[in-house]
Amino acid sequence: MEIKIVFEDGYLLVVEKPSGVVVNRAESVKGETIQDWAERKLSILNSQFPVNEANDFISRAGIVHRLDKETSGLLIIAKDPETFKLMQTQFKEREIEKRYFTLVHGQMPSISGEIKASVGRLPWSREKFGVLPGGKEAITLYKCESLYGSLGQEKYTLLTAFPHTGRTHQIRIHLKYIGHSIVGDNLYAGRKVYRRDQKFCGRLFLHAKYIKFMHPYRKEALVLESELPQDLQDTLSSLEKIKDYD
Repeated sequence: MEIKIVFEDGYLLVVEKPSGVVVNRAESVKGETIQDWAERKLSILNSQFPVNEANDFISRAGIVHRLDKETSGLLIIAKDPETFKLMQTQFKEREIEKRYFTLVHGQMPSISGEIKASVGRLPWSREKFGVLPGGKEAITLYKCESLYGSLGQEKYTLLTAFPHTGRTHQIRIHLKYIGHSIVGDNLYAGRKVYRRDQKFCGRLFLHAKYIKFMHPYRKEALVLESELPQDLQDTLSSLEKIKDYD
């Protein structure tokens, strides 16, 4: 598995995760994961870190956060237990800024907006999450980039999503909640919509394109960006651009 390294120093790696690759190992996961790659890259299994200090670091192979299997984009990996803890703290304190490119069904009601709705696991489905009264607080901001159309007269909006919290499937759930599911979403768009999407978009149109955080030792802000992958560029090329938003 070839993984593109966007940034590397003595403490951190930031890589581009391809779509279709799972981040962490699990009994239900087949094939190589980012965790497998990171263990080899950092020689974690042969490291001499004390178990009581580095157990969480070792069990996650230094991977600080997660992306869905279908989502592509930027992922932070720490090279040692102390850096791992410091980066996790930044996530817990919501000090890390993330931005995602996504293409959704329909024309958004406004050029920009905020979606605030609690998210939790659905009691009747272990795979799915949803907006639930007893869920965890979740906030997503969005800004429209371009409006597209298809021969079938359906409209699509390319937007940037800014998640202020990091709940599982948050962006997917929030956009579905306001009636604008993500193109290629096999879990939340609905079977008929997903089958139509497959004709021009072969996977979930969600890409972690931007991340900004404070380097834990250099004490300076790092801003890293990732271009839209070619398969998602091809999806946009198959549609007719109606307009760009300012």
